[in-house]
Amino acid sequence: MAGITGKDTVLTAYAVALEQEAPKGRSLTQDALRRLFANKAAVVSIFLLAAVILIAIFGPYFLPWSYDKIDWTSIRKPPDFAKGHFLGTDQNGRDMAARILQGTQMSLTVAGVATVVSVVIGIAYGAIAGYFGGRIDAAMMRFVDIMYALPYILFVIILVVIFGRSPVLLFVGIGCLEWLTMARIVRGQTLSIKEREFIEAARAGGAKPFTIIFRHIVPNLTGPVVIYATLTVPEIILTESFLSYLGLGVQEPQTSLGTLISFGAPVAEALPWMLFGPALFLVLMLVCFSYIGDGLRDALDPKDR
Repeated sequence: MAGITGKDTVLTAYAVALEQEAPKGRSLTQDALRRLFANKAAVVSIFLLAAVILIAIFGPYFLPWSYDKIDWTSIRKPPDFAKGHFLGTDQNGRDMAARILQGTQMSLTVAGVATVVSVVIGIAYGAIAGYFGGRIDAAMMRFVDIMYALPYILFVIILVVIFGRSPVLLFVGIGCLEWLTMARIVRGQTLSIKEREFIEAARAGGAKPFTIIFRHIVPNLTGPVVIYATLTVPEIILTESFLSYLGLGVQEPQTSLGTLISFGAPVAEALPWMLFGPALFLVLMLVCFSYIGDGLRDALDPKDR
């Protein structure tokens, strides 16, 4: 065993399951992609989400109005193609199409950065707790239980009130609270993986604990991490939208889908275009992320099908 290194024998828990089902001559990645693209709902969602992202990024360059420019002659007006207000204007005369695209950019940015923060913290925390076990694991997971007991939204609101309202705070604040479930998932997977032969081989080869954790265990968590991260994005988008709806999220002149919905909801009966546009984009993104997450789960973990 001393001559065997962990690098020579690394097999992931997910790779083992996939390898058993993968036809000969086809790689694990190819087989996972085949299952993913066989899921019609996931494929349609991928293309729809890609279209929304591309429109949000490049759409503003083709619009005659910027998101913060005021048209004093078109305040609270319905869609007017002659003036270039394709989705109407808000109560301040700003173009709704431009503001929806800007809001989509902001919501996706907050969700993306916060998801990365939560994944990084959750993976490191859960892998360390699961690998060392014993009292270290017990103490670390009790802290997670305490954090779970705290009102999540209330905690984010307190952070916003104390440290001010800014997109950066949203990135960090939401991400620093979304890692709890990720930590539990990673810890459970680590408890299983650390008993496998290649981890024993790495220990026998003299590898240090943190080398084993981040070189051998963490790379073997790709499946559950990708699945959970995909399902975390819509949750963070909803959280950001809720905070913006309460007036604690993105502030003027910046905007997000939650901010736009908060402005459109009170006047939905008189000015329906102020609500339906941002609400449609928000619902579309949430549905797409949900179907993509389901598709990735089936593709990366065939045992759950």
